[in-house]
Amino acid sequence: MTAMTNKPNPFITPITAALALPGATNALPDIKITGTDALPSFFAVTDLATASIGIASAMISRYRGLATGDQAGVTIDQRLASKWFDMTIRPMGWELPPVWDAIAGDYQTADGWIRLHTNAPHHRTAALSVLGDYPDRQALAPIVANWKSDDLETAIIAAGGCAATMRSLDDWQSHPQGAAIAAEPLIGWQDHGTFTKSRHVIRPDRPLAGMRVLDLTRVLAGPVAGRFLAAYGADVLRIDPPHWDEGAVIPEITLGKRCAGLDLKRAEDRQTFESLLAGADILLHGYRPDALPGLGYGADELRRINPGLIDVTLCAYGWTGPWAKRRGFDSLVQMSCGIADFGMKQADAPKPTPLPVQALDHATGYLMAASTIQALLLRSQTGQITTARHSLARTAHLLCQTAQPTRTQTIAPETENDIAPHLETTSWGKARRVRFPATIDGVAHGWDHPAGRLLSSAAAW
Repeated sequence: MTAMTNKPNPFITPITAALALPGATNALPDIKITGTDALPSFFAVTDLATASIGIASAMISRYRGLATGDQAGVTIDQRLASKWFDMTIRPMGWELPPVWDAIAGDYQTADGWIRLHTNAPHHRTAALSVLGDYPDRQALAPIVANWKSDDLETAIIAAGGCAATMRSLDDWQSHPQGAAIAAEPLIGWQDHGTFTKSRHVIRPDRPLAGMRVLDLTRVLAGPVAGRFLAAYGADVLRIDPPHWDEGAVIPEITLGKRCAGLDLKRAEDRQTFESLLAGADILLHGYRPDALPGLGYGADELRRINPGLIDVTLCAYGWTGPWAKRRGFDSLVQMSCGIADFGMKQADAPKPTPLPVQALDHATGYLMAASTIQALLLRSQTGQITTARHSLARTAHLLCQTAQPTRTQTIAPETENDIAPHLETTSWGKARRVRFPATIDGVAHGWDHPAGRLLSSAAAW
């Protein structure tokens, strides 16, 4: 497969290679990339957007080809792909809540910089248990300034919170976790034997219609994967614990999904959950590596409940190394792996300079979608069941190889032509969205459910 554009895309080859599996037909259709706008960055963020969305779309084409005998053409609008690496919803007559908690963000320390991630109440509580109870960034900044970055990072992590020291690219490469990430594959495949029963009949116009996806993911990569699968017909059921909330991102990433709630510490809810697992084709989850096993749902138990289940998962800091079980988010990984430091130095800026969008989350989400479809193809062709593992840090490792001394050009301001005409009636009010960047010949994309609140649907197929 090649990208048909004026310049080579540096991500097409490594992503395609990471998706390849023995026993599967791995050839993909060419991807035609249109447009020239690019997000301003010292890394090839727009190339990553077009490649990850394009390859996920090419996988849809190839899965459809099992029914049609051919591979439909794929076109990606580079400008729109850049926009789909950010918020796509445009509320009409209402506003999204703030994206960040009042104390979340970057702070100067005694020897550098650190980022606190406090959007989740328990993560905020953990950080303040170390620093003291302060209401906002202005009050907290003098306290953080007395700490050394690594000492504060260690203390907050030990308290169950989320924080990241700003490191350079070189520091990360020599760090034990950076070295572990560099040795991991972009997609970690695991074979789980064979399964002969197939439930799915492919509709050429909606290739994933009838496919059941149980979505246990949170902000932001996993929900992006589920949203993409829903665009081509998958029945995506998201499960959250009671009282969970994600603020501004909920109207963005619940598009196409039904959202239910279960408490896996209650016997009745565990029974419901196991029934959902038994009826699912795909499980998406983004818990830390020991979290689901800690609830009694390790790999062996998942296989017992559903031998044909395709398990696609992600974590923040990789699957090996001393930080394999560490909590993390896109903005923290950017600090850890050198992206924010490199941007600050190249821009000669007074503070950390991250990517213009949460590209690690979005790219990993589309890679999860692509690996999901590859696993479906393998199950359909050979009966083999596979698990695919991803991490934000490994996606960052791929992106960091494109570091450049100058920013790419700025993307032009948004126009009415960027917005889809469809009016979406969400749980919060009417909204429009940025036009979808992918076109697959003969395939309709669209979502059966508008964005809705968490815990608003029944936990049932």
